[in-house]
Amino acid sequence: MIYDLLKNIERYEGISKNLDTAIKFIKEHDLDVLPLGRTDIDEHRVFINVMEAIAKPEDEIYFEVHKKYMDIQIDLEGIEAIETAVGDLEEITPYDEGKDIGFYRTGTSARCIMGPGRFIVCMAEEAHKPGIACQDERVLKKCVIKVAVEE
Repeated sequence: MIYDLLKNIERYEGISKNLDTAIKFIKEHDLDVLPLGRTDIDEHRVFINVMEAIAKPEDEIYFEVHKKYMDIQIDLEGIEAIETAVGDLEEITPYDEGKDIGFYRTGTSARCIMGPGRFIVCMAEEAHKPGIACQDERVLKKCVIKVAVEE
């Protein structure tokens, strides 16, 4: 996991080619003007999903795991918490290879407060729980940049 201010995202170039593509796009484009839905950056290797969501209490959300993609999550409007976890996972919904997601229950290792100007990178196979309500805010507009782990 990487958690930092968006203004520092350049520090993380060089980890992977696809992550560099995503970082370059973030630096060169205004994410606030992207349309809702999917925007392709580099075909299936790097793309953005812009969505509106309602944050929920943490006990109503499970940890999720992706194997093919890492997530860069950025709140455009509103504030959420995102938790990450290391250690054993209790399967709730089996991993779906087609959707690249499985849901799990486990203990929280770290809790990051998001909001505009911050980002989190959840690496592939790293359990994370986005969309947790905090500070009495529930309405979110966010983008999730999907970054393929294979070149």
